[in-house]
Amino acid sequence: MREIVFDTETTGLESKFDRVIEIGGIELLNHFPTGRSFHVYINPGDRKVHPDALAVHGISDDFLKDKPRFAEIVEELLEFFEGARWIAHNANFDIGFINAEFERLNRSPVPSDMVIDTLALARRKHPMGPNSLDALCRRYGVDNSHRTKHGALLDAELLAEVYVEMLGGRQAAFGLVQAEEKKAIAEEEVEIADHLLVRTTKLAPRLTVDEIESHRLLIARLGEKAIWSRYQP
Repeated sequence: MREIVFDTETTGLESKFDRVIEIGGIELLNHFPTGRSFHVYINPGDRKVHPDALAVHGISDDFLKDKPRFAEIVEELLEFFEGARWIAHNANFDIGFINAEFERLNRSPVPSDMVIDTLALARRKHPMGPNSLDALCRRYGVDNSHRTKHGALLDAELLAEVYVEMLGGRQAAFGLVQAEEKKAIAEEEVEIADHLLVRTTKLAPRLTVDEIESHRLLIARLGEKAIWSRYQP
């Protein structure tokens, strides 16, 4: 199963008016990171970064002015995400912005059944909270000390670790080690069996003649349908 854990940064909070200015994604295959990632900054055109948003992510209008527009990166984005589930924290926000950008280009929206919200997962798993990304990093021992401001790729990397841990990451890894150990033991047993000596003569039967005759008479009394009759010479 292929999944992309991703995050976005935007010019503000209103997807109808504001624009996506950064996207970062981390690829997981069967809940294990593959090492592949996606990261791009995007020029929002005439839309300026709101001061409140700037305080959160620190991405300025001046920094974005030479970056590509969303229309220029959409094919690369879709290629990276193709066939994968979209995993995000508070996914309604990020998917809302992505779908708004798609709509402006007459592209199909991301199907809702391909989206997993890690915030909803965390709230079910830890109903007493808190369930912010920082709080979950503390809960699962994920080091986020280098996170001074929000950044799409950094947040995606942290969320990928948290997501795997919420799914039982350490236990899954332990199970994988156990499976490898069992495989190694089985291979060793086969190797030992290949070197076992084979008897050149059969062992003498332990049943006496009287015991064999008593068993034959018992089967005869049971009749032709007795299961033992199938194995009688």
